[in-house]
Amino acid sequence: MLYLSTRGDPARKHFCEILLEGLAPDGGLYLPERYPQVDAATLARWRQVFNQGAAGGYAALAFEVLSLYIDDIPAADLRALCDKTYTEAVYGTPQIVPLKKLEDGFYLEALSNGPTLAFKDMAMQLLGNLFEYELARRGEALNILGATSGDTGSAAEYAMRGKKGVRVFMLSPHGRMSPFQQAQMFSLMDENIHNIAIEGVFDDCQDIVKNVSNDLAFKRSHKIGTVNSINWARLLAQVVYYFAGYFQATTKEGERVSFAVPSGNFGNVCAGHVARQMGLPVDRLVVATNENDVLDEFFRTGVYRVRASADTHETSSPSMDISKASNFERFVFDLLGRDGARVKSLFGEALARDGRFDLSADPAFADAASRYGFRSGKSTHADRLATIRDVFQRHGVMIDTHTADGVKVARGHRDAAVPMIVLETALPIKFAETIVEALGRQPDRPAQFKGIEALPKRVQVMPASTAAVQAFIAEHCARA
Repeated sequence: MLYLSTRGDPARKHFCEILLEGLAPDGGLYLPERYPQVDAATLARWRQVFNQGAAGGYAALAFEVLSLYIDDIPAADLRALCDKTYTEAVYGTPQIVPLKKLEDGFYLEALSNGPTLAFKDMAMQLLGNLFEYELARRGEALNILGATSGDTGSAAEYAMRGKKGVRVFMLSPHGRMSPFQQAQMFSLMDENIHNIAIEGVFDDCQDIVKNVSNDLAFKRSHKIGTVNSINWARLLAQVVYYFAGYFQATTKEGERVSFAVPSGNFGNVCAGHVARQMGLPVDRLVVATNENDVLDEFFRTGVYRVRASADTHETSSPSMDISKASNFERFVFDLLGRDGARVKSLFGEALARDGRFDLSADPAFADAASRYGFRSGKSTHADRLATIRDVFQRHGVMIDTHTADGVKVARGHRDAAVPMIVLETALPIKFAETIVEALGRQPDRPAQFKGIEALPKRVQVMPASTAAVQAFIAEHCARA
């Protein structure tokens, strides 16, 4: 299995090369040359693998999916990495990602059982183990540069803390995450973890990560890698739980399901797109946005229009306060017949020049819904409050603000004949202020996080400057 860039670079690379690289040299994102196809017989076998009992079922399923894309890690080692990652001891449940039934044909897939209480743990825990494994094989070190609007940062830092050969430099928008999210990250005192609060919004952080990745000389001399969902390995790990959700919501092959996914950077739902392209019987992939509705606007109109920092709303589902959806490029690459030159002209040129591009008149735009199954909708703060109240009062289930966005939008795209699975984003404690506003009570807090907001914090505040971040990285690399 070889990987190519969405922007047409002629090079083809193996998995472990792109694992440590992040963006392609031409600024594109990596995708496999082809999506492995999974037929009904394979799905039936995987269903048995997943249902084999105990936590090993999810780990075994992860090995089956990953082994289709990874041929440069020995099978025994890859299986051991999956077994090490997906354990009941880490996730607190033998199913790892159990479904919660809200009503007939309507489910939540619980993805927030990991160490930082967010779905990002599902991929990040594996990524940490993959990094440590491959760096040890090479006898090398890696400086991870990431950007977070909330949950990616803590998931990455908890996955990488103490890992040999790995340093983490995590950018976040200063003052724009919930107090709990900030405390999860900034209270870590591990020597290999560095938090940088950028005076701006998430998109400024993301732009700095891309600028550093595109500075090939700096990237190579300082051995820069990434854990954001621009890293294919992370997105690949997320593909697994789409299969796991399907096996729990259906009883036999041939049945279809739909997924509703709270979306900001398009990584989580892009994993669903990959699963669907592999042959998972997905009817609809519903993209749920908050007031930052750049993705909903595209799927409704065909216009992809990024917002200026000043026009990015600060909302009660802050992990989705994103107006430049990095992973969207992967889907557009498939939508346009994998035309790398055209994708480069859109994402590398038109967006930089005009801040937008328009595919409404392109015949391929209709394929987004008809061929690829995408639907979309948006949710507001009032919608979130109403949905949190409704789900708690009717079903006794407390959901976080992002999951509420997913539930609200999913309800508008249900087909009574097809089960709908909403991907849970995080536990409610991460957004306690809004839960109190909606329900008049504090959400439950896991014991290990009691008093976390009062812990000492270690964070460096910086202007939105690529040069300043590069200087910070260079200084800390020189000290090592």
